[in-house]
Amino acid sequence: MERKIIHVVGTGTIGEPLIGLLCDYRDQLGIDEITFHKNSALKKDRSKVIDLLNRGARLASDELKEKDFRKLGMDPDFETEQAIKRASVVIDCTPRGIGHENKAKYYEKFSDSVKGFLAQGSEDGFGKKYARGINDSALDPNEKFIQIVSCNTHNMSCITKTLALSEDSDNLIEGKYVCIRRANDISQPDSFIPAPQVGIHNNSKFGSHHAADAHGLFSTLGMDLNLFSSAMKVNSQYMHILWFTLKVKEPTSLEIVKEKLRNNDHVALTTKDMTSTVFSFGRDHGHYGRIMNQTVVVEQSLNVRNEHEITGFCFTPQDGNSILSSISAAEWILYPHSYEDKIQCLSHLFFNII
Repeated sequence: MERKIIHVVGTGTIGEPLIGLLCDYRDQLGIDEITFHKNSALKKDRSKVIDLLNRGARLASDELKEKDFRKLGMDPDFETEQAIKRASVVIDCTPRGIGHENKAKYYEKFSDSVKGFLAQGSEDGFGKKYARGINDSALDPNEKFIQIVSCNTHNMSCITKTLALSEDSDNLIEGKYVCIRRANDISQPDSFIPAPQVGIHNNSKFGSHHAADAHGLFSTLGMDLNLFSSAMKVNSQYMHILWFTLKVKEPTSLEIVKEKLRNNDHVALTTKDMTSTVFSFGRDHGHYGRIMNQTVVVEQSLNVRNEHEITGFCFTPQDGNSILSSISAAEWILYPHSYEDKIQCLSHLFFNII
């Protein structure tokens, strides 16, 4: 029987926890081996690499950098191309633009032997857009390249589908959003900003890329949604916030809205109104601090105006929802007829209430 091997490229804010989660649930997910590629041998990263090795993952590096890794006590088992070629699925978690470079340099070369390739939200155009629970039916075995959309696009799409499209795909009149982004991740020492900073609208139809990405995601289902988003950064490291307002054709009520949110396993409701307290809950109760839900909706912020306009605030669980979709897509590639059952082993990581 062919061995099921998942190879993760990159050990950043998505790659590192993704590798760890795959290791921890390897048997339940039906994975024989997890390998990962790290670009640079850095002393400051030694602790996390050693931990991933201790959890069962195997390291790959560029051939010319192998000695640098071994000097720091990190022993690669594979060279870059070797690790890709022997993999069943490759999940690229590298910084913006590197995924496209890797696709041109490596992935297209090995597309006959590898079953599928995934990249993250920054790599627009890498492949078909995907988010768990949004467009699973659009996955096509003839398409080997998949782009996992960004964490904010997950949130925006989940809210939109749950509240406006769950019963009628033609129900949404207009969706408007403001992404209030944290400055950087707590793992990142650079790029912090001293004060709130507004973003630009670089797309006359969609505003920021978030609405454009969500539109592209729903277009895989044949929908052409009227979406517009704005974005800004604030001087905090604790989660993103999304403000949304959805105009719908069918009349609704606040109780109906809350009931739809309660009935979606990917949604968590909370009465907490600060990112720090939600983040703290994830740190105390999530898998290595992660909240895997697509969105965390602040219950008391919800409002229904004139029966047709739904407004509220919700928190974006950052890398958690992207990790979930990465695993879901990888399992679909490995087990197209039973992946839904396979990923149920992660269901206890979701919260109904935070």
